[in-house]
Amino acid sequence: MNAGITFFYYEDIALAAKFYTEVMGFKMIDDQGWAKIFQINGSAFMGVVDGKKGLCRVQDENAVLLTLVVDDVDEWYTYLKDQGAALVTKVQGKEDIQIRCFFLRDPGGYALEVQQFLHPEVAQAFCG
Repeated sequence: MNAGITFFYYEDIALAAKFYTEVMGFKMIDDQGWAKIFQINGSAFMGVVDGKKGLCRVQDENAVLLTLVVDDVDEWYTYLKDQGAALVTKVQGKEDIQIRCFFLRDPGGYALEVQQFLHPEVAQAFCG
């Protein structure tokens, strides 16, 4: 395997693409019209797809969580709050698994988690 792409399906692909480029800052790697692929970092990618095309269909509620690992969860929380993102929780600590995180929803209702690992060796594995 060389890379991974997670695809989300939307009623309004333009709104989703705008969120991931303008708010999240992801670089669009491939614009296929009804599908757009964004680079999260390195070989981690996510795509947005027109819900009327592709394999899957838009659901009322999706059982998918995209976790984005960062160096500074507080900085991301403040940034996304200032951008008017649909925050679901405040920053919270989960000492039992040594992380700090918060949750939000994207324009299609998909759940996103922004997470910071507190254990130095684990953080190094994800963040370099």
